[in-house]
Amino acid sequence: MGKLYLVPTPIGNLEDMTLRAIKVLKEVDVVLAEDTRTSGKLLKYYEINTPLQSHHMHNEHKQVDGLVQKMKDGTTYALISDAGTPAISDPGFLLTRACVENDIEVECLPGATAFVPALVNSGLPNDRFVFEGFLPVKKGRQTRLLELAEETRTMVFYESPHKLLKTLTHFAEYFGEDRPVSVSRELTKLYEETVRGTVTEVLEHFNNKAPKGEFVIVVGGRKDQ
Repeated sequence: MGKLYLVPTPIGNLEDMTLRAIKVLKEVDVVLAEDTRTSGKLLKYYEINTPLQSHHMHNEHKQVDGLVQKMKDGTTYALISDAGTPAISDPGFLLTRACVENDIEVECLPGATAFVPALVNSGLPNDRFVFEGFLPVKKGRQTRLLELAEETRTMVFYESPHKLLKTLTHFAEYFGEDRPVSVSRELTKLYEETVRGTVTEVLEHFNNKAPKGEFVIVVGGRKDQ
């Protein structure tokens, strides 16, 4: 019987790769990668010569059964995403679930994921929090925002640069202009930045400075009156 390893990869700084992650990627039979071009650069950097196979949101449904069968026949896989931990706003859940249902061992290594440093660095309460990932783009967005307006725990979101201003504007509308927020971008990279303040203050900052990079937004929960 084979096995599936879920292996986190750096979110920016290549030195955040763990020694164990390198060892696993060298020892497995195949590395499943969200984008083989992106992951190919990482593997080359660490002199990892394991074969790469594409596995992403557009083909994972078709591949799951075949991968499960190969693991039953003894093949060991490592799954990586472009950055961070697989299955956190990235492919990985479907294959993991299928392995669990078929009694195939799954092991997830600890490692990089963007929301943890952003949350800890925000200065907002992190003893209890909810991870929301990306909000719905259209259908269900308003419903979700109305529900989250009542959330008392700190909330964590992912957002792309071209949707950041829209999302912050919606936060001001649904959560209130004075709701505390912390926006981190380009974590672990050269131009890493965290902007903290009220939703209005942070929105003004990015209205004056065009958003660039990938963003993690941390929002304070509703205060009980």
